[in-house]
Amino acid sequence: MSNAPTGAGERAGSPFDPMLLAVLSSRLESIVREMSNIVKKASRSTAITNARDFSCSLLTYDHRLVCVEEAMPVHVTAMDLTTKPITRLFDDVRPGDAFFSNSPYYGGTHHADMTLCVPVFFGEEPMFWVVARSHHADTGAHLPTTMDAYFRTVYEEGIHIPVVRFQENYADKKDLIRWCRENIRESHIWYGDYCAQVGACRTGERRLKELGERYGTALIKTFIEEWIAYGHRRAVAAIRQLPRGTYAYTVRHDPIPTVAEEGIPITAKVTVDPEAGLVTVDLRDNPDCVPGGVNLSEACATGGARIGVFYNLDPTLPHNEGSASCIKVMLRDGCVVGRPSYPAGTSNATMGVNDRLINAVQCAFTQMGKPFGLAEGGTEFGCNMGVVSGFDDRRGAPKPYINMVFFGLSTGPGLNGHDGWLTYEAPNGGGVLALDSIEIDEAMYPILVEARHVACDAIGMGQWNGAPAMQGAYRSLSGDLSVAYCSDGDINGPRGVLGGGDGASSQNMKRHANGEEERLPGFHIETCRPGERMIFRTSSGGGYGSPAEREPARVARDVNRRWISPATAERVYRVKLALAGNGVDYRVDEAATAALRRAGAR
Repeated sequence: MSNAPTGAGERAGSPFDPMLLAVLSSRLESIVREMSNIVKKASRSTAITNARDFSCSLLTYDHRLVCVEEAMPVHVTAMDLTTKPITRLFDDVRPGDAFFSNSPYYGGTHHADMTLCVPVFFGEEPMFWVVARSHHADTGAHLPTTMDAYFRTVYEEGIHIPVVRFQENYADKKDLIRWCRENIRESHIWYGDYCAQVGACRTGERRLKELGERYGTALIKTFIEEWIAYGHRRAVAAIRQLPRGTYAYTVRHDPIPTVAEEGIPITAKVTVDPEAGLVTVDLRDNPDCVPGGVNLSEACATGGARIGVFYNLDPTLPHNEGSASCIKVMLRDGCVVGRPSYPAGTSNATMGVNDRLINAVQCAFTQMGKPFGLAEGGTEFGCNMGVVSGFDDRRGAPKPYINMVFFGLSTGPGLNGHDGWLTYEAPNGGGVLALDSIEIDEAMYPILVEARHVACDAIGMGQWNGAPAMQGAYRSLSGDLSVAYCSDGDINGPRGVLGGGDGASSQNMKRHANGEEERLPGFHIETCRPGERMIFRTSSGGGYGSPAEREPARVARDVNRRWISPATAERVYRVKLALAGNGVDYRVDEAATAALRRAGAR
């Protein structure tokens, strides 16, 4: 996605050259892109290198977001909360410093997302922060997983790093590195991922200094103000296309035994003020924190609300402080979707409740009627995205391993004019996260993936379909395999809107050596023994609009893709199909379809 400005010189009295604004904004994008390439290519964890579970960004030194590029929305949409504690806690920030944190109570998302922040000085003046946030494979919790709905407090989540200066004068503090390595499983993986973040941030620092030397500090400062103002103007213009009013939508997270027995209802109240160019998301009327790891951090609650709004605005908007300032988020202390009360557990804050929150916000716009809003997107994370661990004994002495796999992704919701995205992953990722390469996973870990494909008739049916669910199976090639997951969506699947059908619920199963299949709990750590298989089906996005309004040609294409069956085409979409001349594919029987739809309309 390009953020190249259009109409950039329209601000009254602005002397800034719009062509230079385009050049410099593109240059910053290329810096973030280079940082991202370094993280992806230099990291050791496949969750980062393979599935792309990381993000990079640039902020001003006074904590205003300037630029992101192909970043995970949940990672960057409230990144200002991550750098603010640094200047609050340290009055001696210097060139060569690097600050490291994974604390959800110091502006972080959740403790698996470890974030490196480097200040960038132009001469003696601090100008920017360059930031790299990566989802690390392990944090040293008492169980082999980084996310667990049953982690009640931060004390159970593993190593907790508030804002700590990890580098001075461009060198690691060796005692801090040793402290982390002694507390984290497969510490060589952790250290490699950390070094990749350092390399990315130092490269970003160098590139920004080069930019400053070329254009001068004064011009760069002016550009930043103009770029943020441009983002604000664009967002205001987009909000002015929305109808005025207050719209509410409620979703429900699945029940979690002993944590939230009835599930967790989440309501988003969205108020649109077109004249002011402002959208307010009020999350205060929601339950208190629960005794488990699904509470949101402030960064996730703020970011989740912003994400749900951005999904309803022009996708070419610059995602910077200017556009973010048009979204006001109202939170409550001690709330499950607010500011958590220390030491409430937040290990699963980026997923689960956060995905439901984003769905609530994006679906609130459907209360405006067509063409606004989206259906609910697929939720996560089942054993298709489990944290797998065990011992690999295929090459001599058993060697421990732990990693989060991405064998299948939940899929996207329908919206007016568009079907859902097959590789969507979840509302918090919005299509940025990637499916694992099976070959790379099998080369690195003692796992064999036996199947991965699109499920038939597991789709949010509508005028505009949610994408179909994925399903698959995998097993261990070396002893017992531990699989930890938190599968929200097994009970309350994603819902359709404006007459659209609900998406498929997720399923987590184990096939025993004798062939029998066992349905597994949604929030669980399962041991898969030799001869057994883990079986998954992801959830799918909901449909938008009535299926009877879907174009018959699209229905035929879905059948020919094996995404839906001919019987479903006739029963749900009222489309009659006939075999084409090749005897394999289907075509629309126009006369029979017209008759079916006339009969259904009566």
